[in-house]
Amino acid sequence: MSRSLRHGALAATAIAFSITALTACGAGNNAQTLGVRPDNASTRSGSIKIQNANVITQPEREAKGPAVVTATLFNNGSKPETLDSITLKGGSGTVQLHPAKGSGPVVVPAGGRVILGGQGNASAVIENGDEATENGNVQPLVFKFSRSGDISLGASVVPATHYFKGFGPSALPEPSETPDASPSGSPSGSPSGSASPDASGSPSGEASASSSASESGQPG
Repeated sequence: MSRSLRHGALAATAIAFSITALTACGAGNNAQTLGVRPDNASTRSGSIKIQNANVITQPEREAKGPAVVTATLFNNGSKPETLDSITLKGGSGTVQLHPAKGSGPVVVPAGGRVILGGQGNASAVIENGDEATENGNVQPLVFKFSRSGDISLGASVVPATHYFKGFGPSALPEPSETPDASPSGSPSGSPSGSASPDASGSPSGEASASSSASESGQPG
């Protein structure tokens, strides 16, 4: 290859590299802009594998409310495992566990899996999530199982937006209101019960008495 052709090839390569770099810079470093899904924490211990673990907070930065732990729990053993608890190491948050249906513990069946988070799945709710966690941090978690014991890993703390929108926390249920029950019950019973004897008893008695008197007096 001649010197001029070699220089031309090098120049073309440099231009192509510059265009690629400028395109990448224009897209920015935002993972959502680049369409890159963030990595999720996973670990394995014995027959239990924990995959895609995250702590998902409220979608708005200043919002107050619970957060949730999301993960997929696999049990490759021959016996079921119960998820006894999830603890936030170094934090004050309390995690409440609820099965997908009914009440009781969260049980990972033998050879099966359980999904934490999302509609229709089991849930792990951090009540004071806005105080116990902070977006952008890695939160150390400890999953305690009935047979496998403690399994630790670090989960990313992210808001319930973009990929995590359908798995984020919902608002805590408000207490039911019961004061309306007593006022509605008392007014209806008393007036209707006392009015009916006066209306039906007294007039009919007087009418029957006068009628019998007149009938007995006419024949004499």
